[in-house]
Amino acid sequence: MNKTAKINFEKISLPNSGTIVLFTTKSNKLSDTAKELDTNNNKFITKAIKAADFKSAKSSILEIISPTITEPKTAKYDRIILVGLGENKAHTKLDWRNLGGSLAAHLLAKNIESATVLVETETDPEFIANLGHGITLRQYKFDKYKTSAQKDQSKEEETKETNLQKVAIQSEEATAAKKLFTNSLSPVQHGVFAARDLVNEPGNILGPNEYAKRIKALSSLGLGIKVLTDKELKTEKMNSLLSVGEGSRQGSYLAIMEWKGAAKTEQPLAIIGKGVTFDTGGISIKGAGGMEDMKGDMGGSATVVGLMQTLAKRKAKINAVGVVGLVENMPDGQATRPGDIVTSKSGQTIEVINTDAEGRLVLADALWYTQEKFNPKYMINLATLTGAIMVALGKEYAGLFSNNDELAEMLVASGKDTGEQVWRMPLGELGSSYDKLINSTFADMKNTGGRWGGAITAAQFLQRFVNETPWAHIDIAGVAMASNKSPINQSWGSGYGVDLLNNWIEENFEK
Repeated sequence: MNKTAKINFEKISLPNSGTIVLFTTKSNKLSDTAKELDTNNNKFITKAIKAADFKSAKSSILEIISPTITEPKTAKYDRIILVGLGENKAHTKLDWRNLGGSLAAHLLAKNIESATVLVETETDPEFIANLGHGITLRQYKFDKYKTSAQKDQSKEEETKETNLQKVAIQSEEATAAKKLFTNSLSPVQHGVFAARDLVNEPGNILGPNEYAKRIKALSSLGLGIKVLTDKELKTEKMNSLLSVGEGSRQGSYLAIMEWKGAAKTEQPLAIIGKGVTFDTGGISIKGAGGMEDMKGDMGGSATVVGLMQTLAKRKAKINAVGVVGLVENMPDGQATRPGDIVTSKSGQTIEVINTDAEGRLVLADALWYTQEKFNPKYMINLATLTGAIMVALGKEYAGLFSNNDELAEMLVASGKDTGEQVWRMPLGELGSSYDKLINSTFADMKNTGGRWGGAITAAQFLQRFVNETPWAHIDIAGVAMASNKSPINQSWGSGYGVDLLNNWIEENFEK
């Protein structure tokens, strides 16, 4: 479990010792407290800014170590840290979250145990709460498989990661900021950390069997949990999902998590995730280079699990169901062969052209089961589905495909709000040119559509398992694992999507 610094929210009351953090704008305009300290102590802050040619660019940091303080006479500070806000000030909660991450990185690097952060330039409690949220998110680490001896080889590295104990954020909006942080942001942080943990786990530890056990344990949070085993999946005729796990010694599962926070009559929101705990490609085996990253091919399911934990922890006032298909794609004598034909739960037949296009086979049955069983108001699936989406979008955006403009617009807005951005991609109707690319000579469809537009044809395949339900598919192959580092995340597994979907729910269904 990750240990993070305790975040306290307090009214402004400048302490007499320790580490003090102050904010400046690009014009190096000081806050009232900073100005008073500067004026009463021979302009030491102004002189330090000039000597360092500090421009107060956003998230830039200037540290004044052991400054000489004569007024107030009782004060003795270890250091004063100036954090730049840019042109004027940070304008969004994401700006403040990133400021928190950058500040945490500095405090950790300097082995600072505690700090007092004075926020006099901002009065929005949401921004102030997100400053604390960013500090917390940056402290995530995953080192459970490093031995003590290995950790001790670099004490400096170890202390950098563990020494920060307490951060006091002082502002005039301390009460409101604390409430937002505790009731809303802290549950998100726990969900993000849970998703990161799952993605970072190695395939020999987090196989489908272990994953199913961990999901069952979430009933302690108040989630209704049901896990369908191989036998039950056969009864449900989920042959598409089952075909992926045929070559594995582990079982295949469909795990269902329900959160009931609204009236029974209210339609649930449904989130579905691909949970391929390791993907060799099956008989269509991948090359060795980079195959170790395929432990993260369950990133979509990790998002769903993290989100459901978040909703339960903050007692969300909605009904939601999370559904994840858990399989391992391995080659052996029982594995599905290229050219095999399987019948999905929907009754539609699929010619498996490439066993490495397996995630869509898992999602096909999961989507059909979810809409049939729960009649959701909206249905969203997440999956590390295609390398093609990274060719199109790199690692800056997830790919968004949707049959509903309103849903797509809501998700794009949430992406901008949280920094977990999505870019809408083309999706043809049934029978369109794109859709025809997955027609098969021998079955109703094939599971690949050829070289061109691979992310699009994958989405077209999924759409054939969606009826009239407003639906979105989010391809997170570029953002869920080995993603770009950011001020709030340095982990291989990013936890992408938890914040995005929690924000989508909060902004559109709880206000």
